[in-house]
Amino acid sequence: MLPSDAGSTTANKRRRLNDHPHHDLQFSDLFSAGLLPTPSTPADSSFQFATQSVDGTGGTPLGSIDFSHWSLDEFSHDPVYLASQEELRCLLFSTAQSAAPTRAGSPAGGTEDEDNMPHQMREILSSSKRVEYLKNYIGQVAPWLDMFDSRHAFGIQLPALARNSPALLYAILAISARQMERKRGAQDSFDSIELYQEAIRLLTPLLQVRDQKVIATCVLLCCLEMMSASAQDWRRHLEGCAALFDAFGIHGFGNELPQAVFWCYARMDLCGALISDGTQSTLLEPSKWLPLESCHNEAAGLFLKSESPDMHANYAVYLCSKVCELVSDRTKYTELGEENGCTGQAFADRWLALWQDLQNWLTHRPTELLPVQTIDSKPFPQILFVHWAAISSNQLQHTACILLLNTMPRPMKLGLGSSGSMLWHAKRICGISLTNPHQGCLNNAIQPLWIAGRLLSHKSEHALIVKLIRAIESLSGWGTCWRIRDLEIAWGYKVRRDGREEKANRPS
Repeated sequence: MLPSDAGSTTANKRRRLNDHPHHDLQFSDLFSAGLLPTPSTPADSSFQFATQSVDGTGGTPLGSIDFSHWSLDEFSHDPVYLASQEELRCLLFSTAQSAAPTRAGSPAGGTEDEDNMPHQMREILSSSKRVEYLKNYIGQVAPWLDMFDSRHAFGIQLPALARNSPALLYAILAISARQMERKRGAQDSFDSIELYQEAIRLLTPLLQVRDQKVIATCVLLCCLEMMSASAQDWRRHLEGCAALFDAFGIHGFGNELPQAVFWCYARMDLCGALISDGTQSTLLEPSKWLPLESCHNEAAGLFLKSESPDMHANYAVYLCSKVCELVSDRTKYTELGEENGCTGQAFADRWLALWQDLQNWLTHRPTELLPVQTIDSKPFPQILFVHWAAISSNQLQHTACILLLNTMPRPMKLGLGSSGSMLWHAKRICGISLTNPHQGCLNNAIQPLWIAGRLLSHKSEHALIVKLIRAIESLSGWGTCWRIRDLEIAWGYKVRRDGREEKANRPS
């Protein structure tokens, strides 16, 4: 069995998983909005600002945001959407299972007639609403897709490629429309469904082509689905893309655009593994994230060789996925009797190697991934980063450490210091999100915040995390509030909107 502090059994983990209901910010904004307590010491005075908005533009203060409509909306139950989603899923599996593509680049002839593209693009963008969707994509959606990509593949390269790809353009418009619908709480009228359907229709004849626009279109449509996905369905939405990456041999060390698209997918795959709470690894096993015939022992060298802050951040995603793989293997070995070789000694060896990898990741961070200021405030430290990729990658390093510490082999005598405290890592995860409210990093913080939040014991900390998760959903459009219910089950009470305690029903 796992150590007693490793949480519930696999059955309980799966029960929790099935209990989920179907349903440019400035640094100062979370202080002024009341999310993060204003530092009270003289040394902290530089962190006090007068800004009174949560969107960095003098917009709505957090206290006046109506969170009531942010939940899983009717979109996820719309029969037209569900039919289109199943159609896309079947298309992706069919493509992956067919013979490996033999062509590269855009198809000769086919649906996308390059000579006719400018006219087609003008037609597609003929309405002011669609132009607004394109502007919203560039300003609001692309930043979180480009979180670990300084070249802005999603924000710059894809819109340029979409000039010659109606399928890609429709996918861009669809995900942007879905995000805007989520933010305004639309319940009965969804432009995104029509755009989503048209993207699939145009994509269908192109799927046999090993083309970067096709893969990018598939990932954008997958992201759209994830925005409203329930926890139970998260992996189902990823399965088609995972099969496609596997069949096409796309990994995290390819050319610029395929590489950026892969890591966008990989972050979602990791979130799915984190949601499973130790019962599952990523759909695309981490070994397939590396170039063909490479092994884990070579991974550090491959990532460091790039000498890129973005790739070092991606290395944190990879390491966290390896930790999820290890925890899942051990859970299956001890609790399901699966013969996967994760014996006590093998587990201890892998555990120790991954712990060292995570500490080395920290030691070898490039300057861009280091905090520019750290203040030991209460209840959470303030840790400020200036590079987008630094925010989420450092959170993932802390998340991976918590997962390892929660399953530490016994006995194991290591001089870990503060890094050996799960609570220390948990508070840093929360502090990073509260100090760095960059919209591109908010939605990726949800699973780390859930893992960290379960370790917090003070009601004031609970109230702050709940408020933060609600704010993330309202600001990003991503469905996140189902994680509040999970935290309340772990805490044993429901956090009401007025901050008072209300008894929560624990699963029987």
